[in-house]
Amino acid sequence: MPELPEVEVVRRGLERWVAHRIVAGVEVLHPRAVRRHPAGAEDFAHRVQGHRLGLPSRRGKYLWLPLQDSGQAILAHLGMSGQLLVQPLSAPTEKHLRIRVRFADTPTAAASAAEATELRFVDQRTFGGLSLHDTTPDGLPDVIAHIARDPLDPLFDDEAFHQALRRKRTTIKRALLDQSLISGVGNIYADEALWRTRVHYERPTATFTRPRTAELLTHVRDVMNEALAVGGTSFDSLYVNVNGESGYFDRSLDAYGREGLPCRRCATPLRRRPWMNRSSYYCPKCQRAPRVAS
Repeated sequence: MPELPEVEVVRRGLERWVAHRIVAGVEVLHPRAVRRHPAGAEDFAHRVQGHRLGLPSRRGKYLWLPLQDSGQAILAHLGMSGQLLVQPLSAPTEKHLRIRVRFADTPTAAASAAEATELRFVDQRTFGGLSLHDTTPDGLPDVIAHIARDPLDPLFDDEAFHQALRRKRTTIKRALLDQSLISGVGNIYADEALWRTRVHYERPTATFTRPRTAELLTHVRDVMNEALAVGGTSFDSLYVNVNGESGYFDRSLDAYGREGLPCRRCATPLRRRPWMNRSSYYCPKCQRAPRVAS
């Protein structure tokens, strides 16, 4: 699934191309794409039509488009293969197009041709979708109000995160993927940050000192910012920005997906281990496994 950098790349594209535009109409082409909107496709389209979109927002992996002056927002769940694409009105229909959003502002003689676009939600596997939700006083869709701030959020509290780690009594990778502690970190960037910190994914969180937590957070932020700079990580054509372009941070990965390849620090072959229906990649020399208590 896309992680924080990939979702932020999409958010920035939406800010450029659809913010402040008025929705002229919504066409739902597959009911599963709005299954998280209990009132159904017709109600979703009716409630969104006529509203002006605010600035796209994100918390962790969650992305939403506020409807100005309504107290509601469109929450986008990208799932495994969801894409939000800004396409010219004349562009061919994608094979897996699920929702089409048209805008009231159309090109004029004085307008740029770039404005003649619509927003399309494309989803091959139909695990994602759009839904409409009330927002909290902070502007978050109410269904994600419990999600923690992400490490790129200026209001993220490093000390509170450290204290939560100590209380959680779990292992560090589980903690990094716990969206109630820290949001936006998924399997790829957890492995990358842990490799940079030289910490094994099964290290108990109770052993983390403040300096060690600070070092880990620094690497989490660094790897995410580096991924953002090159459009995120795209292992296949399913992860693209709003213009359909792939990111290429996969070329810079130090741990994830490099089983059997030499560690870039010590040349020891990297290992992969099954972990929570996923895989963990690590260096057995640089990231020593914790001792098992007798």
